[in-house]
Amino acid sequence: MATYDFSPFYRSTVGFDRLFTRLDSMVGQEAKSYPPYNIEKLGENAYRISIAVAGFSDGDIAIESKENNLVVKGAKAAEGEDKSREFLHRGIAERAFELRFQLADYVEVAGANLENGLLHVELKRELPESKKARQIPINSGSTKTIEDQTVN
Repeated sequence: MATYDFSPFYRSTVGFDRLFTRLDSMVGQEAKSYPPYNIEKLGENAYRISIAVAGFSDGDIAIESKENNLVVKGAKAAEGEDKSREFLHRGIAERAFELRFQLADYVEVAGANLENGLLHVELKRELPESKKARQIPINSGSTKTIEDQTVN
């Protein structure tokens, strides 16, 4: 795996040290392949994570959002092995999983729904008014004074 040196970015950026630390920690991490998922950008400030959760019901899945982390966990309820069912081929995994996503600042979970074997987690970014761009008025340093020009 290639390593990257982010030190040139430290010279020209301010406040992005957490971003580069995250990038450093993500390099070398193995990508998770189960369950498969998509991340979509739906608009300027809207995103969706779609996770294939065939065989899971909404009671088998837990979604937790804390700080800038989103954790999706799935586990089937422990049931006694049904002896009346005999599988000739078992291709639907239904094994427990845990997916973790790092969310950017001000990205929040708007909702989630389970439809046709896909779990859709809706995300939205809402910047507070204090973080939105605004115009700053420029005051000139000189003040105009009126001099008394009357003659005594």
